[in-house]
Order: sequence, then C-alpha cells, then structure tokens
Amino acid sequence: MHLAIVIPVYNERDTLTTLIERVLAVPPPALPGSDTRCTRTIILIDDGSTDGSVDLVRNFGTRDGFDAQLHEHNKGKGAALSTGFARALELGADLVLVQDADLEYDPAEHEAVLHPILDGRADVVIGSRFLGQSHRVLYYWHYLANRAITTFSNILTNLNLTDVECCFKAFRREVLTQLTIREPRFGVEPELVAKVSRLRLAIDPDKPDKLHPVRIYEVPISYAGRTYEEGKKITWRDGVSALRCILKYNIFR
Repeated sequence: MHLAIVIPVYNERDTLTTLIERVLAVPPPALPGSDTRCTRTIILIDDGSTDGSVDLVRNFGTRDGFDAQLHEHNKGKGAALSTGFARALELGADLVLVQDADLEYDPAEHEAVLHPILDGRADVVIGSRFLGQSHRVLYYWHYLANRAITTFSNILTNLNLTDVECCFKAFRREVLTQLTIREPRFGVEPELVAKVSRLRLAIDPDKPDKLHPVRIYEVPISYAGRTYEEGKKITWRDGVSALRCILKYNIFR
C-alpha cells in the first residue's frame, strides 16, 4: 500500500528540515496483522516562499522517496493541498495524509491517524486537538472561535466533530478522486469537511453499485501550537472566511 504524505510549505525555512527529520524517524505504518509496511512518498509543495524554503524543497525533491512541487507565486494553503493531492493520485497513492511543516503536529502520530483507514473502518480521518492528548496552552479566544466554527459546521453537516479546523487529516484514494478543492487559503478545512460529509462510496467491492456515506473517524492528537512571534499565520480574517465557507459549501455549494 502506497502512502503519500502531503506537506504544504510557505516560509518554513526554520522548521522544515526538523520536520522532515521527524517524519523520517518514524517508519511507515504497518498493515494490520502483518509485518509489511506501507511504501511512502513525501510530497513537498512550496507555495511561493520568500525566505529560502524553496531551496530546501528543491533539495529534498532530489532524494529518494521525495517529490517536490513548486508554486511560482503564493496561492494559499488550499491551492498547495490541491497540487499535493493531484500529485499523490498521479503517483498512485492509496492513502494520503496531510502534515503541516510548522511542527505543530507530531509525525510520530501518523500511524495513529491512519489506523482507522488501514484496518478498514474509515475512509477519512480527522484529528482533534480537544480529545485528551497534550497540547500547548495558548490563545483562549482562538479556542472559542474554533468551538463556534466547529459547532456551526456540525449543524450544517450533521457531523459530531470536535475540531473542524484541525489540519491533520487522512484520506483514502477513492475519496480524493471525488474531491475538487476550490478554496485557495485556510477555508479549505471547512470546505473539505462539508464535501466529505456528502460523499457516497462503494464500500463493498462485491457491490460496486451500492453507495454508502463516507465513513469519517476522529482521533485524538497532540498539538504544539505556535505564537504569532514564532510564525503562526492564521488571523481573525480566516475565522470569518471559515464561516463563509461553511455556508457556501453546505448550503449554496
């Protein structure tokens, strides 16, 4: 089974090398009940960085097990994910996992995030920073905003997620082939949730014509959030945009 780890990069020169070292320190996940491990490709998408990150991405792209994609100009995280997902499918990936480059999410948890898909229970897995794992204590108002955004999303999707804005997500190939990302920036998170909430897949290979709702699982993850001084990029404008995206992709579509 082929796993693609999609890593969008924008001005992460100070963290990218450490992130890659942490990813490589963790072996690819094993298939349940087997000693066989997934093959793994790390797809880096530089989104028009201006701090030298693009040179790191180019260099990593020359190594075995890596693939580098470059945006000439900054387009936004959603655009970077769209490029990464398309490349993962082109390379034949069976599973795709999103890993941010800023060290807020721990690569040691890749197997835990992927496990519900690997054992056949899930088609999509979304991490949650609020289900009991350790997290760095930071901004109270960010927490309240996230709770409001998640609640609003849940009302319209009829899902019971606890963290719709979590960037740690994993998908089966069959899901991504049916998704088209339209949001160029951070609105991609509620957009993806809205779209997977409506997807139907043929779960049983013996009954390809019988479609079922996509099976979505949520797993607890740790979170080492950054301050704005440390490079955090999301702002209150992205929170307003998230509410717009929830309306757009659940009601107006």
